[in-house]
Amino acid sequence: MHSVIGERGQVTIPKKFRENMGLLPGTQLEFRQENGRLFIEKIWSNDPVEAVTGCLARGVDTDEVMKELRGEL
Repeated sequence: MHSVIGERGQVTIPKKFRENMGLLPGTQLEFRQENGRLFIEKIWSNDPVEAVTGCLARGVDTDEVMKELRGEL
């Protein structure tokens, strides 16, 4: 797969890779250059709460969850 660098230096990571690596908005990445190659690595958090945030998607929006918690459903 390939991507094109935009005018502001931005690159779109193909969806397949984002999904496989769990790259969500806000994910931190580390860039390094070795022997003319560019490497990108996901920065793994040591925070146990951050590590599982969002892994239990309920398939409902936040408003529905809040109504349920407040007993409005």
